[in-house]
Amino acid sequence: MESHQYTSEARWTARRSGIVKPETAEQQIAFSAPPEFLGQAGLWTPEHFLMAAAAGCFVTTFVAIAEASKFEMLSLEVSATGTLEKGEGGLQFTRITIYPRLTIARESDRERALRLLEKTERSCLVARSLRSQVIVDATVLVEAPMAA
Repeated sequence: MESHQYTSEARWTARRSGIVKPETAEQQIAFSAPPEFLGQAGLWTPEHFLMAAAAGCFVTTFVAIAEASKFEMLSLEVSATGTLEKGEGGLQFTRITIYPRLTIARESDRERALRLLEKTERSCLVARSLRSQVIVDATVLVEAPMAA
């Protein structure tokens, strides 16, 4: 079985905020808890990262399927909206809705476009993985504070 690993690192910077950086990019992204959870307004949140992952995965998956199918499109824009609700065990996303907006040149391609969008829905690995097992492998370090 083929296997790939992707790593991102997050570091706390202040209050309920930090920076995150994937292993493959130099650019760091500042993030915070959402303002409704006492975070800083105007920054990315983990909740927005999750929606961005779902939308971005849909785009790249559709483009790959379209290329393999020799399907021509003019544009594709995708938004994703997640509903966060309190349930058993606390807050969780109970629904993520993906809204692709595909533009094509010919009405005669509409049915094929819909079939490719359905195939993308079944194939998008982020959406398929949202029910995956999460493992936390923690390390706790003790370090003396630096003298002032």
